[in-house]
Amino acid sequence: MPARVHALLVVRPDGRIPAAHHLRRTLRALDEQTRKPDALTIVVCGADPGVTEAAAASGAESVITTSGGTGFAAALALATHRVEADAVWLLAQDTAPQPEALHRLVGALELAPSVAFVAPKLVRWDDATEIVSLGVGMTRLGRAVGLSDGELDQGQHDAEEDVLGSDVRGILVRSDAWHELGGLDAALRGADEGLDLGVRARLAGARVSLVPGALVAVAGDGVAGPPAPVTRRSRRRRAFAARTAQLHRRLAYAHALALPFVWLALVPLVVWRTGVLLVRKTPSLIWPEWAATLVAFFRPAAVVRSRRRIRRARRASWSQLAPLRVSHAELRQRFDDDPDVPTGDAAPQRGELRFFSGGAAWLVLAALTASVAAFPALLAWPVLGGGALEPLRSTLSQLWGDVAYGRRALGLDTIAPADPFAAVIAVLGSAWPVEPSRVLVVLWVLALPVAALGGWFAATRVTDRAVLRIAGGVVWALAPTFLAALTQGRPAAVVLHLLLPWLLYAGSVAHRSWVASGAASLLLAAVVACGPSLAPALAVLWAVTLLLTIVVRAGRGAARVIWVAVPAIALAVPLVWRQLRLGTPLAVLADPGMPWAGPQVAADSAGRALLAAGFPTTDPGGWTAFLADAPTWWVPLLAAPIALLALVAPLTQRWAAGTALLVVAALGIGTAFAAVGVSVSFAQSQPVALWPGSGLSLAWLGALGGALVTLDAGIAPRLRAARAAAAVTVVAAIAVLSVPSLTAFARDQTLLQNGPRSTLPAYVAAEGRDDPDVGTVVLTPQNSGGVAASVVWGGSETLGSQSTVVATRTEASDTDAQLAALTADLVTSTTGDAVDRLVRAGVSFVLLAPAAVPESDAARALRLQAQTSLDQRDGLDSVGDTSKGALWRVEPDADPRPALSAADARRAGWIGGVQLAVAAIALLLAIPTAGTRSAARRTSRVVGPYWQEGR
Repeated sequence: MPARVHALLVVRPDGRIPAAHHLRRTLRALDEQTRKPDALTIVVCGADPGVTEAAAASGAESVITTSGGTGFAAALALATHRVEADAVWLLAQDTAPQPEALHRLVGALELAPSVAFVAPKLVRWDDATEIVSLGVGMTRLGRAVGLSDGELDQGQHDAEEDVLGSDVRGILVRSDAWHELGGLDAALRGADEGLDLGVRARLAGARVSLVPGALVAVAGDGVAGPPAPVTRRSRRRRAFAARTAQLHRRLAYAHALALPFVWLALVPLVVWRTGVLLVRKTPSLIWPEWAATLVAFFRPAAVVRSRRRIRRARRASWSQLAPLRVSHAELRQRFDDDPDVPTGDAAPQRGELRFFSGGAAWLVLAALTASVAAFPALLAWPVLGGGALEPLRSTLSQLWGDVAYGRRALGLDTIAPADPFAAVIAVLGSAWPVEPSRVLVVLWVLALPVAALGGWFAATRVTDRAVLRIAGGVVWALAPTFLAALTQGRPAAVVLHLLLPWLLYAGSVAHRSWVASGAASLLLAAVVACGPSLAPALAVLWAVTLLLTIVVRAGRGAARVIWVAVPAIALAVPLVWRQLRLGTPLAVLADPGMPWAGPQVAADSAGRALLAAGFPTTDPGGWTAFLADAPTWWVPLLAAPIALLALVAPLTQRWAAGTALLVVAALGIGTAFAAVGVSVSFAQSQPVALWPGSGLSLAWLGALGGALVTLDAGIAPRLRAARAAAAVTVVAAIAVLSVPSLTAFARDQTLLQNGPRSTLPAYVAAEGRDDPDVGTVVLTPQNSGGVAASVVWGGSETLGSQSTVVATRTEASDTDAQLAALTADLVTSTTGDAVDRLVRAGVSFVLLAPAAVPESDAARALRLQAQTSLDQRDGLDSVGDTSKGALWRVEPDADPRPALSAADARRAGWIGGVQLAVAAIALLLAIPTAGTRSAARRTSRVVGPYWQEGR
């Protein structure tokens, strides 16, 4: 038996952990040992009166004081020179051994001369039935694996002895081995110190043994070993220390020839690991991952010292460690949870979705049938036109090129950020890469079933009753503002209405999981891109949600709620910054896509009354045109049942959900009221008012949700018939309301039309199809006098190439002045260098487009004058009259379109890089995993439900 045992006890008071209290318990435990240590040295890292007093009264043979930042390994090194015993016992302030612990450890060390050190069973400070650590293994890639961590102690591991390593707390090390191995490696930063010591002991020809009968209680103060993961800070510290130790050990253990490659691989590895952590929904570990990588990368001296220490003591080969490594199969068998087998409190609380048995599949099929009946000719159209519709780019590269900062496809030389809506169009067009314009045709045909599906899923957050979910899907698909957008040809409004229910579905549970947060962030970015006027209302909802998360949930989930807004901000900031610099802050609210002053309500009392009833146009639901001269005062009453039911929602047992949805409805109505009559963009010389239908879609979502809450929670369980009757009444009223809109195509009352494939003549479209730098000056006489001039690059104006920077400009820029002067020369004179200026600007065609019908005398006179001037100008070759107007070709070859300046190129790179990174993070977060699906099954699908017997 070793003649003497020297205990080294490290204390680090930091003002947050009750170090003195833990130290006193540890000192009492040492006094109660049946086999007491022969000597005790206390190392105090920092100053604390309570610790100083306890150390002075401990009877220790010496107390060493050092700075508060001294680590456990460094503190032990300070005391090692005082060790003259046969064994060293490594303790910390929070390691309280039970009375028989040292006796059992010493006995095990005596019986096994080949053992370098023995390790006790670590148990919780306040519960000795739970194992904190009993042996540590290592995978082939160097991951430390606790062999019994967190298990309930039932003696199941008491027969195990031989291990690769252990937790460093409480181990008893032979003095000769301690000196030969060089103590603990300070470069490990407090993690895996016992594992590393065990690896080096094995390489030195010794063994490591467990003594399960020796119990040591640990509190996880973080002085020795990792801190207990009880706070966010401690979890980050634990993750940082563990990853730093793993990377350092990987460098220290690597073969000399492989070391440079392992070191260089740290940077690409951290990028890969960042993606893995996002997919695993643990973004809080990304910063510790990067910090640990930087520490390991820039510490070559520490790696050299660690490798020298291993080489000095090594007598065995690395292959002798292989039997003790943890294989991948063992890792999965021991530690990977089965997401399909919840146990105990993890039992599922979520019911079946019942998509098929609940009637959702039939709902979508019926909506598809209604859509085909309402728009029968659309399937034969290659391109959808009319209203605010335009074709898309012909190739995917051009589609995604419109998303980037740079030269816009409209304007003589406009360099500006892209509208966020261009990204939405690029995503849609990518769904049909061979012919992107056809995706709008498919979108219109599938709009009703997709809306019904979205409404049904949104209703699953409000109720688990099948009849109410179906009612929600029907009412959302037949919303008046949605049908108006479909019949008028408003693509941004259609996409917005389709996305809103999914935003409610994901956003209402964004505080629960990173999957919902990631999905909600992408949906919010797309919604704001389609309806910028909704940004203030959505910002209010986001701020209120964040505040409630902080107050009600004590901050749990706040980071997830914060992330929801990040992609939308990243996508919008360049455009917002540009509009602020131009002095037009309200222009950021402009509707994206082609500026089009379509039919909508006026900003008067009658118009606001229609808005309050849910109608964005002066013809409520199309009934005025449908009934000709018959009165239509009764039409808004068909929407009254939803409004009345929504108003009752805050009075039900689910008052919180009802109130929240009523706030959503109020914000939507307020947005529509604020937007109506406000014009921030222009279509040639005509101002274009904001579309109030975006606000009405949000209001309809809140009102519908409130109505479902009332029907779900406001009617007694025994009155099921009344609930079903009320739901049927609401659906019937909305179905009647939708009749004119659903039959408008058959009655030729819609603005939809077949094509065109290009807004420019076919000759230009053919040249510009694959060359986006083909420039065309389009001159359009105005009925009010004057001429509107624009420059189109490529084969056509397209939906994704539109720019609100151009459409909302209220003051002429330098390029606008140049274009105005060039236009004046082209239409009024045959002299001058107008053609040379066209060539230098890269313009190849001049198109004289017809004025809006009916053409005024002033517009006709100007058109004839312009045509005569252009026909007589040298350098312009008349192509002839086309369906789009008279076309001339610039005879000299146009100069190449100038490239971006170095400053603009750098700006484009930064903007694109940041936006791409944010989008990638959001996508990775939105990908569900087995763990997130398992966690979701343990939460209610309905948000804010009430549970009552007999429901």
